Amino acid sequence: MTLQDTARATIEAYYDSGDFQRDLATLVSRPTESQDPRGKPHLHAYLKDDMVPMLEAMGFACQFHDNPQADGPPILTAERIEDPALPTVLSYGHGDVVRAQEDQWREGLTPFELIEEGDRLYGRGAADNKVQHLVNLRSMEAVIKAQGKLGFNAKVIIEMGEETGSPGLKAFCEANKDLLAADVFIASDGPRLRPSTPTIFTGSRGGIGFDLEVNLREGANHSGNFGGLLADPAMILCHALASITDARGQIRIPEWRPDSLTPRIREVLGKLPPHDTGIDLDADWGEEDLSPAERVFGWNSFAILAMTSGVPAAPLNAIAGSARATCQLRFVVGTEVDDILPALRRHLDREGFDKVQIVEHGRGSFPATRLDPDHLMVRFAAEAIERAVGVAPDILPNLGGSLPNDCFAEVLGLPTIWVPHSYAGCSQHAPNEHVLKSLSRQALVATTGLFADLADRGLPKG
Repeated sequence: MTLQDTARATIEAYYDSGDFQRDLATLVSRPTESQDPRGKPHLHAYLKDDMVPMLEAMGFACQFHDNPQADGPPILTAERIEDPALPTVLSYGHGDVVRAQEDQWREGLTPFELIEEGDRLYGRGAADNKVQHLVNLRSMEAVIKAQGKLGFNAKVIIEMGEETGSPGLKAFCEANKDLLAADVFIASDGPRLRPSTPTIFTGSRGGIGFDLEVNLREGANHSGNFGGLLADPAMILCHALASITDARGQIRIPEWRPDSLTPRIREVLGKLPPHDTGIDLDADWGEEDLSPAERVFGWNSFAILAMTSGVPAAPLNAIAGSARATCQLRFVVGTEVDDILPALRRHLDREGFDKVQIVEHGRGSFPATRLDPDHLMVRFAAEAIERAVGVAPDILPNLGGSLPNDCFAEVLGLPTIWVPHSYAGCSQHAPNEHVLKSLSRQALVATTGLFADLADRGLPKG
């Protein structure tokens, strides 16, 4: 039998025995909410009690690190160096999760218990990101068991703050370039394009959040006595927001319209099948001249995440003194990050909305990144995955969402290969989060095949 055959048999036995589901249940049971103070003691415990035993059993040497940012969550690194002459793969995962939202899960489900229903395994973090790094680590282990060695060097970094913007991760990578030095980055996060077919993406859209505020006066004033006499901050804010896009959501700020949707990127996106989200999409929304794939993977999108003025739960007959909208721009490579908010300021001033204030969120943003989809490593990974599962993966130039990929692509200078192990309908960041058992089994086989090919053939050259 070849290495690929032996490793595949090993990983299939791991899944079919129930060990995969038991491992995931253990990880999900840890309430690692980084957005909630109650999760803080569990962040270190996840690394110490779950990750370290798993990694050390695989022959990795583990090391804890304080976060460079004050009060930032801990970071774990691990390495298995078999021969300095061999290529080195750096992998990544995050063990923190978003808020549990316990009271919003449907009857019969609870966030921190893995519950099986048909093809679904429910639990907070099941999809984002615990199953993803579990698949990758156990796939490496299958190669080790198959031949008594990994066949390449491996390094792993697990952070516990991705859901709060990965505080300190970039500074950690900058300060530890030697520790994290590698030849290629292979990790998993986000959804596949289709549940039944593996996906490869090589970067991510960036994301920046900010508030738009109109503060005209203290308190509210009777709408009968002052209607027509006092400016309405909510009305001003609504018009300002409406000026940012047209009626179908097409961005009107020139600087927010990227120049990176090249003919080659359009060609890559044009080969993709329809985006299987499980949700009916709006054909008449977004950039009119772009395909759905181009809108989400090749273009920028502006969203209003929340709006408040007055007391929405108990409206009064009064003109509010202020209004606020929480907004977000998701952006691709080709957008000048440092000019996003200045460009918005110039636009608002041109449109006569000088009373609208821009309040930047203190947690910053993830930059946009993208590896050339024709890179040798992309082709190598695609061929290895196709050999393993018999179907060619969908290839995206970048994910529609945002990830700290700049830490690996720009700070560490690595080609970045992401192979996600979830799907768009997984309720990520929402109640009833889940993974699919069938997808997970295929992901284990695909990732094991990729690592077995790396062990067998080495990195592509050219």
